[in-house]
Amino acid sequence: MDSGITVTGTGQATAPADLLRLTLSVGQDAPDVAAAVALVAERTDAVNAVLRDLGVGSSDIQTSSVNVHPQYGESMAVAGYRASHSMTVTTKDLTGFGRLLNAAVSAAGNSLGLDYLQFDVEDKTALLVRARELAFAQAAEKAAQLARLTGQELGSIGAVSETFGQVPIREMAMAKSSAAGYDQSLTVTPGEQTIEVTLEVRWNWA
Repeated sequence: MDSGITVTGTGQATAPADLLRLTLSVGQDAPDVAAAVALVAERTDAVNAVLRDLGVGSSDIQTSSVNVHPQYGESMAVAGYRASHSMTVTTKDLTGFGRLLNAAVSAAGNSLGLDYLQFDVEDKTALLVRARELAFAQAAEKAAQLARLTGQELGSIGAVSETFGQVPIREMAMAKSSAAGYDQSLTVTPGEQTIEVTLEVRWNWA
């Protein structure tokens, strides 16, 4: 039988957001596949162009999905086709949400949808280091207390395993916009990003 003790510790570290990610989609219905795809491509290109004009880099606009599906009418007969193109837009301009969204609406009209919004931290290295330190400190405190309660002394560490997670700052879904677009003053609150690390640590008895 192994001689020792295994405990877990959890640590969290938080930092202000410095990135905003949006998932925008362009969707279009048409009688045939070619027309649906062509319309979506045209409006997607228009959205990309206005976003770049506002300073979003080409590498910060990435396709996340492309779909084409038949639309069924009465008696399950194919009545047309729907094409859609979703893209993830990343920006460090945390105050420019309304401006970006309104520009996209002006380019795609009622074809545009806002599917997802999230704030994030670009470099999580320092957060992970701090959360890991706090998790180990908690595990060591638990182990020391249990050793005292059982009349044992802690020896060397036999094993360590880590579980990492993060809490998204904000998620939201919104319906398609109207032709009038969104109010330019529309803003969202960035908040903070929290990283959580859980360590399972095994100490041998001395």
